[in-house]
Amino acid sequence: MGNKGQIVGGELTDIIIREKSGSKLELGDLLVADNNEKNYTILQVKNIQYRSQASQSTHELLAGMELEGFGSDLEFFEPELRNYIIAGAKTLLYVQKEENNDKLITKSPKRLPNFFNSIRSICEDDLRFLEPENPENSLYLGKVRSGSQTIQVDVYIDALDSLTHHILIPATTGRGKSNLVKVMLWSLIDSEDAGILVLDPHNEYFGDDGRRGLRDHPHSEEMLEYYSPESGNHEATGLRINVKKLHPYHFSGVGGLSSAQTDAMHQVYNKYRNKWIIEVAKGIDLPILNDLGVKPDTAKVLRRRFERMLGIYSEDGENCYYRSKLFVGDDSGLTTIDDISESLGNGKIVIIDSSGLSDYEELFVGSVIAGKIFNKYKNFRSNQLKKKPVISIVVEEAPRVLGKEALESQGGGNIYSTIAREGRKFKVGLIAITQLASVIPKTILANMNTKIILGNEMAMERSAIIDSASQDLSDDNRIIASLDKGEAIISSIFTRFAIPTQIPLFEEYVDEYIEKFPKKREITGKTRIIG
Repeated sequence: MGNKGQIVGGELTDIIIREKSGSKLELGDLLVADNNEKNYTILQVKNIQYRSQASQSTHELLAGMELEGFGSDLEFFEPELRNYIIAGAKTLLYVQKEENNDKLITKSPKRLPNFFNSIRSICEDDLRFLEPENPENSLYLGKVRSGSQTIQVDVYIDALDSLTHHILIPATTGRGKSNLVKVMLWSLIDSEDAGILVLDPHNEYFGDDGRRGLRDHPHSEEMLEYYSPESGNHEATGLRINVKKLHPYHFSGVGGLSSAQTDAMHQVYNKYRNKWIIEVAKGIDLPILNDLGVKPDTAKVLRRRFERMLGIYSEDGENCYYRSKLFVGDDSGLTTIDDISESLGNGKIVIIDSSGLSDYEELFVGSVIAGKIFNKYKNFRSNQLKKKPVISIVVEEAPRVLGKEALESQGGGNIYSTIAREGRKFKVGLIAITQLASVIPKTILANMNTKIILGNEMAMERSAIIDSASQDLSDDNRIIASLDKGEAIISSIFTRFAIPTQIPLFEEYVDEYIEKFPKKREITGKTRIIG
């Protein structure tokens, strides 16, 4: 480990450390101050700067003389004593060893490390307290990271609690969001205690002959389902939704319909029941509209809306046709929503390839399934709900459904915002992925109790993330900006401190898993993950 420096001053949130010459402290380094044999303090470097016993003007003079050829040996004597580096560090955790055993107790830091204490690099043994109490119900995220160095200590969070209390993954493009989600899904695929719905707009999670994906998991046949609207995709179940299964409430929050149009839908539904959309598309006769109390202009608008949103239209008023790959009106697609809901309720991962759908179609199908799940779980008695798996919904580009503008255009809310606010009571959660956390309302961000923070250069976005984090990250602005691809900070109410993490490359993680578990193992309702 070696001596990395010495404490020379500061306060609890800003410990000043003089770096030992040649130690090369990094931003984000995890360090340890041993107070005595029974306890130690974990610190993290948050700032690094030059210091010198000589004045700045003296340095500028010496540099100028050397640059202009007045000599090359103008160093002070003993330069490692006169010129040095100072690191500012914050205290993360106070760790105490229990008497008569080797157990570690962690506490929030309320005292300073000893003045003039030596500082060393953190080691694996210092982080033994990160071992999960229930490894069978833990979600694997990677290895502990100290600066740019990986420590061989696994990072877990409680899978069931974190999924129920929502997960936010904020980052700019190219920082490894999709890779992270694939690692998370792979580590959950064995579990019957968590069902995951994945709306996949880039068709990147399932995998194909040219790239690794969740289909390569030994238990994918039993625990993974894949739906696609593309008829040529032979590995997928056809994604078809019959318009006869749609109700007026399915359009709430995603249709952008006025109150008059919403009232008209309910009136038409009450008369025609499961054929209500087909009748609107054909064109309802004026006398019937008068009986229903629906204005002709409103019916015409609904007809145009359904043609645009669902692709259903009629040219002769007798027969209906469908432009969409998703919506149908024959005898197919009658059980699709129920089938997906049942699979999720059995703890499976369901991937929906939405790459061939329009934005509206993707949002609509996700909303319909999410509404089905939420209402189903909401109606369970408490003793029934306890036996059900947690269900989480992966939402790419989350501002489309959780952003301020989206919610305002949808009447102030939708099923996703409802789940964000109330889902934890009914074991339904969100995994929201976004580049723009700042456009999501603060009340929703505050309900995302686990944030897996990847790199972000935009100051406004970092501010929104820091303000809503589960731990105090007010000093981490520069650290977040400097995160490279695959580097993350895990801030969660289920961790003792914000854990710097190195997320594994998915392909390498899969190879390691298959090497460790070459054969299928019995699925017992508990999550199986690799360390």
